[in-house]
Amino acid sequence: MKKLLVKYKSVLKFIITFLVVYAVLTFSYSFYLELSTGEKYYPDYMTHLVAQQSADMLETLGYNSEVIPHPKEASMKLIINDKFVARVIEGCNSISVIILFISFILGFSGRFKITAIYILAGSVLLYVANLVRVVILSIGLYHYPWRKDILHTVIFPAIIYGMVCLLWVIWVNRFSFIASKK
Repeated sequence: MKKLLVKYKSVLKFIITFLVVYAVLTFSYSFYLELSTGEKYYPDYMTHLVAQQSADMLETLGYNSEVIPHPKEASMKLIINDKFVARVIEGCNSISVIILFISFILGFSGRFKITAIYILAGSVLLYVANLVRVVILSIGLYHYPWRKDILHTVIFPAIIYGMVCLLWVIWVNRFSFIASKK
């Protein structure tokens, strides 16, 4: 047994680090969501911010857009040219994806400074990509509402999770301690 633990020490370190970081960040985020309920920003600050920034990007692209709180659920209604096209819910704000990204990066940590910079840069990139994803999805739903299922459940999750995987591969192959041993 000891032989196996020694042999797979790096794998066990990754799994334990990943799970601990993921649990701590997820718990912290859940705590934040509980505290932010009923505040100035509905349904929570990050979801409100993503909805508002998506509407601003749509305005920049020439669409008349607005976001309003959904009267019956914790979401923001995204409206383009007076047509309700999407709900922006907590899952649309990219925080859960960023938590997953950070947990993986810390599981395969590298030097502190590079790890911190990569986490910050990757998180910003994922946040911006998510905003672009929400905007393109909204435009797609505005013009092609009958394509809702494939747009929302296949194409756009593939884009955001594909980006996460790409960032992970770059991290492991270029910046982690594993890459420095090659």
